[in-house]
Amino acid sequence: MPKPKRLSKPASPTEPTLSLKEQLVQKRKEAQARKEAIGFISMTVMVAIALSLMLAIVGGVKGAIGGFVAIVAILLSFKFPWQALYAFLIYMPFGGTITYAVGGDNPLFQLAKDGLFIPALIGVVQYCKQQKLPLLVVKSLTTPFALLLGYCLLVLLFVNGAQQFAGLSNQASIATDAIAATVPNEKPIAMGILGLKVLVGYVPLIPCAYYLMRKKQDVYWLMRMTAIIVIVCCGLAFLQYMFLKTGRCEGTVGSGAALFKASLSARCLVGGSLLYSEEQGVIRLPGTFVAPWQWGWFLISSAFFSFAVTFFDRNFLWKIIGGVALLGTMIMAVLCGQRIALMLVPAMIVLQLITTGQVANLKRFIPIGIGVTLVLFVAMVSNPDVVQERWDSAVGRWNASPPDSFIVQQFENVSKGTSLLGKGLGRATNSARALGETELIETYYPKVMFEIGPIGALLFLGVATSLTGACFKAYQQVRDRNLRGYGASLWTFVLFISYNTYYYPLDVDPVAVYYWFFAGIVLRLPYLDQQEPIVIEDANSKKKKKKQK
Repeated sequence: MPKPKRLSKPASPTEPTLSLKEQLVQKRKEAQARKEAIGFISMTVMVAIALSLMLAIVGGVKGAIGGFVAIVAILLSFKFPWQALYAFLIYMPFGGTITYAVGGDNPLFQLAKDGLFIPALIGVVQYCKQQKLPLLVVKSLTTPFALLLGYCLLVLLFVNGAQQFAGLSNQASIATDAIAATVPNEKPIAMGILGLKVLVGYVPLIPCAYYLMRKKQDVYWLMRMTAIIVIVCCGLAFLQYMFLKTGRCEGTVGSGAALFKASLSARCLVGGSLLYSEEQGVIRLPGTFVAPWQWGWFLISSAFFSFAVTFFDRNFLWKIIGGVALLGTMIMAVLCGQRIALMLVPAMIVLQLITTGQVANLKRFIPIGIGVTLVLFVAMVSNPDVVQERWDSAVGRWNASPPDSFIVQQFENVSKGTSLLGKGLGRATNSARALGETELIETYYPKVMFEIGPIGALLFLGVATSLTGACFKAYQQVRDRNLRGYGASLWTFVLFISYNTYYYPLDVDPVAVYYWFFAGIVLRLPYLDQQEPIVIEDANSKKKKKKQK
């Protein structure tokens, strides 16, 4: 695959001026690239129309539209992998909304993002082969990942394979190790493949993100795009809350246990299943995601990205936009009803103040801290009942089931019934439940131990530890103050997710994507730091330049 063309940008003062002949050659290449792109897009659209017309006979109008979009997305992602990676990151937070608003809960729409990722990955692999670039961008990860992958293949062969070919499947129960009777509908091999995909399927995002960042400016634009996504998602989630609050959406209806369970029947404006019962004092908003707990982890992730833009962007306007994203994240952490978001969002902000050193940078920290505190104080004073109810709910949940005790209990339960190789890949993966019987385990490393045994859990922990250490060494090498700040924030995110055991965010969006992708960004920073510095973009520097002229 030819090296993808990127949008031309004004040359910085440090870049050498091209001769007239070189400029003409460059313009001809750009014109040729545009011509090829237009031709490929036109051909793709015609092929997609022809195939979608055939799909209309079988699947009707929805099938035709879905087929057209899928074909166009796959072909364009393969041809333009770098742009597809950006599209992948943009689509993912809105995937839950699109799934239920357009797809009607069609499971194929839940896999739509992989229609962008997989062709883009193939394109990146081809690019690396042509340019003779390594896919394993960090040597320290090679051995741990190879051991984990090899071990998982053994589990797939000897555990899932034995279940498949013997006509038997493990009873998905922690309390017993007995072999259940034949279940005709079970597909252990398919379940194992899906479980492997969930476990390590997004690891290739590391080289994708690594080679996507070619200039320092790419990092800034990526983080700014992320801040805009956070603002849009939080804005839509706030509208969802107001629709429920004002009665435009009915909320949860029913009796008994139904009043305390999130359901699609209560869906409002965006996202999927929600729970809203004002009489019972319970609320669990999904935001733009499929389920409320995914939205909670999106807010936790956003606390890192918004913080980074707020404190380390080069442009003052974008720092303000980052602050808006950070403020929106904190407000929605209170309103959405997710206890884990309410507790962890402020905790992660405080943690970043320490790991990035901003707590000692009074000149930058005090104005931002005062601004955010004032806005939050006004919001809390305006809605004291809401704040008090959310806090009481979080404290009550903590007292009823302390996270540390819950995690220990899960480890104990799993260790009693697991075998050396585990119960098989996918046996505790929620998305694999359509392929066979699965066990719900709400803590991550016990879940991994249940599937691939204690050795497999240690191997995955080894990969996470190696990645965390590599990211730390990478950002420590960066001298550029702003890039180093970005690296510190993103490393803190990788560190937290690597050793977080409560729930299983690494199994699903958005953390399953963000963890590997932003690790690749951190690993790229030392290379970008060697490039020439770029001009500060804030308003003060522009005024000084005008005065000098």
